[in-house]
Amino acid sequence: MAETGSPLAARRCVPCRGDTPPLRGEPAAALLAQLGPGWQIVDEHHLEKEFRFKDFREALAFVNRLAEVAEQEFHHPDLHLAWGRVRVEIWTHKIRGLTESDFVMAAKADGEATASPPSPPRGGA
Repeated sequence: MAETGSPLAARRCVPCRGDTPPLRGEPAAALLAQLGPGWQIVDEHHLEKEFRFKDFREALAFVNRLAEVAEQEFHHPDLHLAWGRVRVEIWTHKIRGLTESDFVMAAKADGEATASPPSPPRGGA
């Protein structure tokens, strides 16, 4: 797992109980300020960011790295893959809103976006 500048990235996602109130207003804004540039809170419901890459292969590699992190954290973002870009949407489905774990996952996504992409496959036999 790649590291990022946000201290949130070092934390773990915590399972949400159904009676946890969603984060809104200043508490959500304070956590948003700890993320890398480009993240936004949409309708006080979810986090969203579009990551840009030089080609499809790099975008796909990012999706695969982030999928591994999501499995480790048991917290799964919606990933929208297109040529040279990936849109990431994160929220806690159980409460239909944001929890601190969503911001932790966003910080981890930033870290994976800066990780080295794998080398392209070599020409075949």
